[in-house]
Amino acid sequence: MTRPSIIIIGAGFAGLGMALELRRAGLDNFTILEKAADLGGVWRENTYPGAACDVPSPLYSWSYEPKSDWPRRFSEQADIHAYMREVAEKHELPHHIRFGTEVTDAEFDEQTGRWNITTADGATLTADILIPAVGQLSRPAMPNLPGIDTFEGAAFHSAEWDHGVDLTGKRVACIGTGASAIQYIPRIQPKVAHLTLFQRSAAWVLPKFDTEYSAAHKALFKYFPPARLAERLAIWSFFEVLALALTDIPSMKTPVIAIADRHRATQVPDDELRAKLIPDYAAGCKRGLFSNEYFPALAQPNVTVETTAIEAITPTGIRTADGVEHPVDVIIYGTGFKGTEFLAPMNIYGTGGRKLADVWGDEGARAYLGLSVPGFPNLFMMYGPNTNVGSGSIIYMLESQARYIRQMVQYLAERPGRFLAAREGTEQNWDDWLQRRLKDTPWNFCSSWYRNAAGRITNNWPGATVLYRWKTKTFDPTDYEEAQAARSLGMMR
Repeated sequence: MTRPSIIIIGAGFAGLGMALELRRAGLDNFTILEKAADLGGVWRENTYPGAACDVPSPLYSWSYEPKSDWPRRFSEQADIHAYMREVAEKHELPHHIRFGTEVTDAEFDEQTGRWNITTADGATLTADILIPAVGQLSRPAMPNLPGIDTFEGAAFHSAEWDHGVDLTGKRVACIGTGASAIQYIPRIQPKVAHLTLFQRSAAWVLPKFDTEYSAAHKALFKYFPPARLAERLAIWSFFEVLALALTDIPSMKTPVIAIADRHRATQVPDDELRAKLIPDYAAGCKRGLFSNEYFPALAQPNVTVETTAIEAITPTGIRTADGVEHPVDVIIYGTGFKGTEFLAPMNIYGTGGRKLADVWGDEGARAYLGLSVPGFPNLFMMYGPNTNVGSGSIIYMLESQARYIRQMVQYLAERPGRFLAAREGTEQNWDDWLQRRLKDTPWNFCSSWYRNAAGRITNNWPGATVLYRWKTKTFDPTDYEEAQAARSLGMMR
């Protein structure tokens, strides 16, 4: 067996998970290219107050690297980032990472059957296999608002939190009501003079069943692993039920909606405020959020929830469509990420010099199993199109993808100079199946980052995560076009 050379782009959970799977199989001829100076992906970048995962840590962790001493069920950013570092160092992954290396272009060479990768500093690398693992939530999205560049105060996106700005005693505007906002708003509300939340649409919020793990709890997890596994199974099962409610058994949403409504009614006694916080879209259309602190923070006397649309940003504040000027000292944009722009801003070129962005065109990204695109040989994506979860842990999905890609790598290792890309018919049948399943999901009934400008759902997996695990269980070579490099150079031994 040969040792195909592999380049992985990105050192977040996807890239590290792929590297761990290769190491576990004895395939260590890989290099991870990371544009930042540290590993961690979104858990390196998102350092806003209260940043935490909305999936409990026993499930939001690698199944083969369990941690018995998580400080709490829903761990915060620093603890998750530390876990990633610990596991990476345990398996000596930092030796495989080239930090400060941003990929700008990647071109497949049909003569050699290899990928030529160009970095921002002009360097060129080559590899037999290219695995982009840059995630779907790595590029902050700013709103298209008139005057956004004219504001004279401090302004920043939540994913690029400016810790040099002291919010104490300031008038702060928060734009956006997504998963980040419901975490940082309760943390900053007590210190600001006044907080104005500009809300385009209210969020569906469920109680957060969080808890600090006691010393006894941690000891039980450490010395009696079945207890830890039981909690992981219970959490996984809960999210699988929610996933089925979204895609297969809509009637199961009824009790979930009732819980959310009761949670809101209990935590927001003021009728006028509560009316503003009732979502105007179907439950599940956007990712459900978990918080016990968000509603109480909004009910405080130094908070205003503004539902009138923003007309423009001015030098001293925000003007709404009713002509009212809201003077503020700081603007925080909790406006999410460019989730539908897969692999951007990299330029990826396949056979015949075709550019991947052009192949996808206005319709948006698509790939067989979310992994492989026809005409782009030996390009295997992690966290690609339609592999995001509306409910559950993305790490479970990433493990499924890594295991499948590892099988393809092993297949290619036995066939030097060969390359694989999904057959057009295979990819089309896959997409047809996906679109049939996506058609009746609630994700079609509102505007969210799950859908692109054409209205196509390019991000979400339409079902339970166990279904994807089953679909990716075994690599089948007949699903792929296989070819030999015109001028095979062999693979590195």
